[in-house]
Amino acid sequence: MTPEQRASATQVLYMNMIDYWYEVDLKGGAGVSQMYVEDGIFHAGPGKALVGRAAIEQFYSWRQDRGARTSRHVITNFRAEFTDANHATTYCVMSLYAADGKPILPSAPPIMMTDLIDRCVLCDDGVWRYIERNFVPLFMGGAAPTVPPQSIADNFNSDKKNA
Repeated sequence: MTPEQRASATQVLYMNMIDYWYEVDLKGGAGVSQMYVEDGIFHAGPGKALVGRAAIEQFYSWRQDRGARTSRHVITNFRAEFTDANHATTYCVMSLYAADGKPILPSAPPIMMTDLIDRCVLCDDGVWRYIERNFVPLFMGGAAPTVPPQSIADNFNSDKKNA
């Protein structure tokens, strides 16, 4: 991969991440499951891995059903490493500001600062998709991030085991 190819692919992966969090922050996350491969994995909290697009979509639906939530996922220090032209691992630092309710809300430090590590693949249709998204918390604030109930992970993980 030439430096120019790496720069171009890195920018596309960065744009995908920005688009993903835009959809979550401003539109509730409906449809972001399509940004994963069919059996993609979203690590949504300790012991809570959502496996597959249906589980990821159910999580964001559940999140919206809880009521108004204001969030901003702020991404910095984005980096992509390529194992070949079709596989990449991206790294960034994500600060999460979030609270239930509509703006304007009281200000507090980020509720979480985490390393965000994504394994990505360039699919046959020319779209980069997430194979796996993993959060490695570095700092936690006073408010808890939104974590899906265990039933969402259990429903889909048990389906995978029975398949």
